Amino acid sequence: MGIDGNVQTPLRKRRSTWCGALLVVVVAMAGCSREAADPPKRPSGPAAAVLRLAEHLRHNDLRGFARDAVPPVHFKALEAAWRSGTSRWPLTELPLDDQIEPMLSALAAPEALRDLKQSFDRNLANQGRDLRQAAVSLGSFGVQYVQREGDYSPQERAHYVLVINALSEWAQQAPLGDPVRADAAISKLAAAARTSGFTGGTSLREAGMEASLVRLEPFFAASKNVLASYGLLIDRSLDGLRAEVIAEQGETAQVRLRYPLAGREVETVVDLERHDGRWYLADYLREGEQALQALKSGAAPAQNTRSDVPAQTELPQTPQAPPNDQSLP
Repeated sequence: MGIDGNVQTPLRKRRSTWCGALLVVVVAMAGCSREAADPPKRPSGPAAAVLRLAEHLRHNDLRGFARDAVPPVHFKALEAAWRSGTSRWPLTELPLDDQIEPMLSALAAPEALRDLKQSFDRNLANQGRDLRQAAVSLGSFGVQYVQREGDYSPQERAHYVLVINALSEWAQQAPLGDPVRADAAISKLAAAARTSGFTGGTSLREAGMEASLVRLEPFFAASKNVLASYGLLIDRSLDGLRAEVIAEQGETAQVRLRYPLAGREVETVVDLERHDGRWYLADYLREGEQALQALKSGAAPAQNTRSDVPAQTELPQTPQAPPNDQSLP
C-alpha cells in the first residue's frame, strides 16, 4: 500500500495475471519488530503516527486505519463522499482498487468456485514458463512507466521502481501456475467474499465507508494468507518496517520508511503534517480536505469516481509479453 501516496496509474489496468488480481493488499506499512526480552523504544511523534497506521494493517483493522489516517472532520467528509459514490478512499490506496467490487461479486457468485477453477485450469494451469515471462515483461513495463510517465515526485518514482522490481522477481519464482495451490486460494477467497456480503451493484456504496471496511477485514486477511501461500509474506514486510524522522519543522515532518519486500529492501520518504496536535500523512490529508471542501460546496470531490462494474467470473488468459519496442502508450 503505497503509504507515501496514491498509486493510481494505468499500469494497474493493463494485462494482469490471476495472481495479480489477488494483490488487493498493498505492501504498505507496518508494526515495529520487537524482541521478546527487551523491546526497543517505540518511536514517537511523526514516526509513531506512521507505525500506528501500520499496526492497524498488520491486524487487519481497516476501520482503525481509516479513523487514524485523517482528522475526525475529514473522516466524516470521506464517509459522506463514499455514500455519494464519489470516493472509495481508503480502498484507492490499494493496488487494483477499481477491481475490488467486481472481484468480490465474482468470488461470491453461486457458481464462482466451479467457474473460476475451470477458468484457471483452462488458461493458467501449469503455464509456469509463460507466467514467468509475463512477470519479466510486466515488471519491465512498470519500471519504464513510472520512470517516464505519471505525476510522481522523484522520491515516489524511486520507491515504485523498487517495489515493481521486487514483485517482478517474486512473481518469476512463485508457483503461479500450480493448480492445487490455485484451487485452495480460490476456495479461501470465495469463502471470505461470501462472508463480506458484497454481491455487486451498489452494495459498497449503500453500506457506507466505515461499515464496508469492517466487512472487508476478513477478505483483507484472507488475501494476505493467499499471497503468503505463494511466498509473498505481507505480514513479514509489515513486521520489518522501520520509521525514522529525518526532518521536522513546525507543523511538518518527513519520515524515512524501510521495509523488506520479497527478499529486497525497500526505502521511501513520506511527508506528514500536524493538525490539532496529531500527525497525519500529507497525502491522506489531501484526500480528506478535498472531500470536506466538496461537502461544503455541494460539488463532487476531485477524487476517483467508481462506476459499478458487472461481475465477471472469467479469469484472464495467460498474459502475453508486450510488443518488443520501447514505446509506451
